[in-house]
Amino acid sequence: MDAPDERVMRLALEEARAAAAGGDVPVGAVIVRGDEILARQGNAREREQDPTAHAEILALRQASSAIGSWHLDGCAMVVTLEPCAMCAGAIVLARLDRLVFGASDPKAGFAGSLGDLVRDGRLNHEVDVTVGVLAEECGEILRSFFAERR
Repeated sequence: MDAPDERVMRLALEEARAAAAGGDVPVGAVIVRGDEILARQGNAREREQDPTAHAEILALRQASSAIGSWHLDGCAMVVTLEPCAMCAGAIVLARLDRLVFGASDPKAGFAGSLGDLVRDGRLNHEVDVTVGVLAEECGEILRSFFAERR
């Protein structure tokens, strides 16, 4: 496993914990360009009452603002949970080079589980994907969150 990916995933886990503390599903996303952190966000659907306020979408917005362009080539997103179809589509449209995620999402994931939007050769861009970085820790934060609500 790549040590820089693990280091950034730990930042994403911090964002996931902060999202959970605010009542949101604990998903965190970080966007980096080389060693530079461009964005750190957690889910905020409950806080913002916005169905699109997924950690990935918020991080894409923040990173685009930071560099002054929606073209995020040269950047990587590190996220605790496999992106859904909406987020996977946004990742492709932003032209991210890499996607790194921790836990797979067999019920909603679109980076290999239910579909593979980020690597669909029919689209104008394909994203390099690394799966399973700190997967157990990423999955446990989600399991604990939902167990507390049952």
